[in-house]
Amino acid sequence: MKTLRLKDGKERSLLRRHPWIFDGAIASGGGDAGETVRVESNAGQFLGWAAFSPSSKIRARVWSFDESQRIDASFFAARIAQAIRARARFDIKSDGLRLIHGESDGLPGLVVDRYADTLVAQFSSCGAEKWKSVIVESLLAQTGLIRLYERSDASVRSLEGLPEVTGWLAGSGDSGITIMEHDWKLSLDVAEGHKTGFYLDQRDSRQKFAAYTRRLNFGQVLNCYCYTGGFTVAALAGGAGHVTSIDSSGTAIERARANVALNGFEASRTTMLDADVNASLRQYLKEGKTFDAIVLDPPKFAPTVSHAERAARAYKDINRLALSILAPDGVLFTYSCSGGISADLFHKIVASAGTDAGVDAFISERMSGAPDHPMTVAFPEGEYLKGLVLVKR
Repeated sequence: MKTLRLKDGKERSLLRRHPWIFDGAIASGGGDAGETVRVESNAGQFLGWAAFSPSSKIRARVWSFDESQRIDASFFAARIAQAIRARARFDIKSDGLRLIHGESDGLPGLVVDRYADTLVAQFSSCGAEKWKSVIVESLLAQTGLIRLYERSDASVRSLEGLPEVTGWLAGSGDSGITIMEHDWKLSLDVAEGHKTGFYLDQRDSRQKFAAYTRRLNFGQVLNCYCYTGGFTVAALAGGAGHVTSIDSSGTAIERARANVALNGFEASRTTMLDADVNASLRQYLKEGKTFDAIVLDPPKFAPTVSHAERAARAYKDINRLALSILAPDGVLFTYSCSGGISADLFHKIVASAGTDAGVDAFISERMSGAPDHPMTVAFPEGEYLKGLVLVKR
C-alpha cells in the first residue's frame, strides 16, 4: 500500500473528518489514478484511506477514516446500502430521487439518481472511476433495477484527467422518462438533460411554490431559467392564472411546454419564451410590467470561490431587476446553486439588490436542497443550493 504523507499541520482538516486533501498539503508520496493510498500526518499518524488523483488540485479524497477498513467491493456495497437506507427515512413524494450524494454519503466523486425504473450515475473522480464496475454491480443488485445510464460528462472530469463518457452501463432503451412528483408528472431525458437529466434538488421548493400560489392566489407568475418547467407546472397546479416561462434553450422550452400538456393544463395559461432572462427582465422593467410571483433559479454562476466576485454581480443584477418588477406584496423565490457563494454572501447580495432597486422585503423563508441531497457536519461544501423567499413590502 502506497503512503501519502502530509506537511506538518495539514492533518487538522482530516482530524475533523473532512475528506479532501489538496495538492499543497502533501509532503511526499502518491499513487496511480484512483489507487487507494494510506494517508499519514507528518509524524506518521494514520489519518485515512484515500483515492489518489494525480491531476487534480484535490489530490486525494478519503474513503474511510478507519484504519482497519479494507477498501474493496464489500466496502462499496455497505456504503451504497447505507445511502439507500437513509433515503427510506426521508419523506420523498416522488419516484425521482438522489440515492448517492458524493462526499455526503462517504462516496466522493459519485452521484446516483433514480428516475422511476432507471438509475443515472455520474463518476467525477479518479477513485469513483476506478471502482465503476463494482459500484454498478452493487447498485443494480441493491435496487433490483436493470437499467443504469452513465452521465459522466461534467466538466470537472477534465480536472481529474478523465474524458467525458455517457451511455448505458446496464440495460438499454428509451432515455425519455416520466416521473411522479407530489401531485404532478414531469418528463425528462437522462441522456440529454442538465446534470443527470433533471433538478431533483428543487423538489421541495417546487412544492412550496405551489403552496404559496394556492394560498396567495397568484395571477401573473414569472419563471426565469425555467429549464423543463418544474416551477411552471407547480404554479399551475397551485392555481396560477398565467405563467410566463423563460429559458435560453429552445429544447428546454419545448420540454416545458410538453410538461404543461402532460399535466392537463391549458396552453393558454402559459407563455413560453426562448430568450435571455436578463434582457427580458430589462424589457419588462421598461414596459412597466409587473408579476405577482417570480422564480429566479439561475445556473451555476460561481463554481468555485475564485469566481464569487464576478458571480455576485450577476446575481445582484437579476435580483435587482426581479424586485423592481415584482408587484407590491408579491413573492420572489430566488436561488443560488453556486458552491462558491455561501448562504450568508447570497443574503448580502440580495439585500444589496434590494437597496439598488429601492425595495425592501420580508424574508419569509430560507430554502435549501431536498433532503436526499444532504449536507453533513464534516462536509459543509455539500450545501451548494440556497434560496430565499421574499415578500415585497
